[in-house]
Amino acid sequence: MEDFVALHASRVTRLRGLYAIVGDEDPIGRARLAIEGGAGVVQVRMKSSPAGAVLAAAREIVALSGGRALVIVNDRADLAVLAGADGLHVGDEDLPVAEARRIVGPAMLLGRSTRTLAEARAALAAGADHVGFGPMFGTRTKEIAAAPRGLEALREVARELGAPVVAIGGITLETVGEVARAGAAAAALIEDLFCRGDVRERAALLAARFDEGAGGRP
Repeated sequence: MEDFVALHASRVTRLRGLYAIVGDEDPIGRARLAIEGGAGVVQVRMKSSPAGAVLAAAREIVALSGGRALVIVNDRADLAVLAGADGLHVGDEDLPVAEARRIVGPAMLLGRSTRTLAEARAALAAGADHVGFGPMFGTRTKEIAAAPRGLEALREVARELGAPVVAIGGITLETVGEVARAGAAAAALIEDLFCRGDVRERAALLAARFDEGAGGRP
């Protein structure tokens, strides 16, 4: 049990910086470039792929990361365990947090998508150790029936929660530093990371801008 506790604590500590989300389009190639550019976390979110393809991609990304980045699987607790991933992320329509924790065990990271401080607190009470919070700004990547949360709401959640908060939704190179300054442990990106030219170079810019913002926290 002590080994599980230490491993979990290490993973929580490393949950910071640029958080890249890879989907069904070239997940392994995109993950490699993001990690090489400085991403500290990669989430495998392949919503349109069969389980076998998700498992194969997750295993390959775990192997290529070589411990340089945390690898988190979206939704599929069973695949996260089989792939040897560092964590699982569940959303509104996925497994309840308590059920997911029973499957992944005590050492794995477990995150939950949230929109409010109350939802974030409920997620932690159910067994999550961090939360995704958003959408921060308007986003075209995912249809979300919720208004942008904004920086002030992020500040409140980061200040009051006492656990890592991953900001997500519409974050760009121009705003990632503000998100870090507001208290986010990490900033999750898709479009502004993978649709702006050289992914490795973009990841390096985003990671550096996040670190600058984090260094400027009051």
